[in-house]
Amino acid sequence: MTAGPAIHSRSSRFGRRRVLHWLIPVLLVLLFVSTLLWLPWQAQQMESNERQEQLIADTLWVEQTIRFQIGRNEESIRLIATEIGSGFLSGKRLQDRMQTLLRNNQELNRVVWFDAAGKAVESTDDAPLTLADLPPASRFTAEQTRSARLPQYSQPAPPSGLPGPMLMDYHVPLYLGDKYAGSLVATYSISSVLDEMVPWWFAQDNEISLTDSDDVVLAKRAEGGTGRGVYTHQRALDLPGATLILRTNSIKSAPKLLPNLLVGSVIALSLGLLWSLWALWRDINRRLAAEEALHQQVLFRAAMENSLVTGLRARDLEGRITYVNPAFCQMLGISADQILGEKPPMSYWAPEAIEEYQQRFSQVLAGTVTPQGFETVYLRANGERFPVLIFESPLVDDSGKQTGWMGSILDVSDLKRIEDLNRQQQEKLQASARLATMGEIASTLAHELNQPLAAISSYTTGALNLLENASRQPGGVDLGLLKPALEKTKAQAQRAGHIIRSVHTFVKRREPSREKVAIRTLVDSVMPLVELQAHRFFVAIQTNIGSRLPAVLADRVLIEQVLLNLTRNAIEAMEHITPERRILRIVAEREDSDAQSNVAIAVIDQGHGIPPEVAARLFSPFFSTKAEGMGIGLNICRTAVEFHGGTLTHADNPKGGTIFRFTLPAADAQARKPDQQQA
Repeated sequence: MTAGPAIHSRSSRFGRRRVLHWLIPVLLVLLFVSTLLWLPWQAQQMESNERQEQLIADTLWVEQTIRFQIGRNEESIRLIATEIGSGFLSGKRLQDRMQTLLRNNQELNRVVWFDAAGKAVESTDDAPLTLADLPPASRFTAEQTRSARLPQYSQPAPPSGLPGPMLMDYHVPLYLGDKYAGSLVATYSISSVLDEMVPWWFAQDNEISLTDSDDVVLAKRAEGGTGRGVYTHQRALDLPGATLILRTNSIKSAPKLLPNLLVGSVIALSLGLLWSLWALWRDINRRLAAEEALHQQVLFRAAMENSLVTGLRARDLEGRITYVNPAFCQMLGISADQILGEKPPMSYWAPEAIEEYQQRFSQVLAGTVTPQGFETVYLRANGERFPVLIFESPLVDDSGKQTGWMGSILDVSDLKRIEDLNRQQQEKLQASARLATMGEIASTLAHELNQPLAAISSYTTGALNLLENASRQPGGVDLGLLKPALEKTKAQAQRAGHIIRSVHTFVKRREPSREKVAIRTLVDSVMPLVELQAHRFFVAIQTNIGSRLPAVLADRVLIEQVLLNLTRNAIEAMEHITPERRILRIVAEREDSDAQSNVAIAVIDQGHGIPPEVAARLFSPFFSTKAEGMGIGLNICRTAVEFHGGTLTHADNPKGGTIFRFTLPAADAQARKPDQQQA
């Protein structure tokens, strides 16, 4: 009675146990089969999504390419319009610019300049054209640009009276002040936009078309065939006044499932497992190699930073110092621990330059600091001051976010000493050149001084004879007869003294110093020495000095040396020409520009001129065409002029000879620009 239920109970438990034993494998098999079935479908979906995303990415790239090229064309067209409005472009130059624009941009059909009446002034087409010949949409846009004073595109339309092709005009209004002076119209071919701006590889895989806002196809390009309609995308090209829609339709169809899902899945899973193991092994090796390379890079960078002679300093956005290299610490004579974390004012700032540091630091934090280096003074730990040159640049992390500022500091003490030594050597060279110049004209100077001294001797002898004769006569001395002789004696003595003072001032060694001086004063002070040389070669001197020339801030002796060297060269260049052509002209005039106001001085001769092979080396040191020349005169002249912030040039004289011309900044212009004068 009791055995039946027990057996039934055990069989029931056994059956349940068998079901559980089979249920788990079946569930695993079902899971495996489901996975095998799901993987190809998922792969198909992923491939489909990837194709769609790739199409979108390529479409965006093509859109940006078209926008970039159209933007470049807009800049070129607006630049031409601006130069037309300013009067810089016209005639042949304008036609050349327009033809160059068409050659470089095949999507453009023509460029036409219409005047205010709508007539073509210049055009790249041979056929005559007026504004009335354009399509109604383009004429409407012309009126819109005229009233709005802004460039606009017209809606694409075919030429008047023709079925195609579709054209789009870009109108740029021209204004002279507030007066409308016409418009510059550049015509695009819509089909050429696709042909020229869409890459061939994209056109091979996609059907590309441009439509208007009403989905009317304006142009189409389908080199690889008609699109399948599976993968499509569109982007709007919003242009001022017109809207074009770029549509892409891929020629690729939807991906297909594998023919044998089970076999393919098993093979794929097996290959995937092997690849995963290999990839894991490869990634582990790469990670170890990367860690070793990183360690080596850290050691290399540390060694490089320790060997640098340039100081490096990093600051965060609040100005707190976060990093310094050993060179910077050695430069200041302090350790890194003493300076890290320090905030302005810094301990190495010189007290007299605190205001300059604060102003510069404010510019750094505001992001308005210029990339050019600036020079200042730092303070060592022992109290010694030394000049430094600092370069600041933004410090950004790997994500492109700015985290602070990086500074490079150079100790320029040695450079300053070299500059001072070079300046002293230059001054000695200039003094030597002046002495050499005086040596060359010594004989002429002696002859010129001999005349007033001989005259003084004659007048004095005559006066003494007159006194001696008068003393023998009962009437005494007639003072009226002595006065003319004594006046002439005084004049000749002053003439000799003026020549001697000019020579003494010219050859005296001195420190360069600038002062306000008039151009007339400079020319008059050197004129006695110029006349000495001119008389020797029978050269006539003509001067033309403007009456309203501004004063210049200059070192008188240096500029006099420039004038004397240039006039001496001009006089010697006319030694072997006919006497009637021996004319030396000195011309000074004002020269104003947007940047500054200058005074230009020209020394003009009618001599033999300068051959091209000599002109190439004319200003080179120790190069001379004279047998007795040292070859430093013109080099010193150019150095002296550039020291004053001017330029020295030469050109052929149309009447024969050479024109040497140098400029000096006006004193009022230099007062307005103290920074440039200091530089």
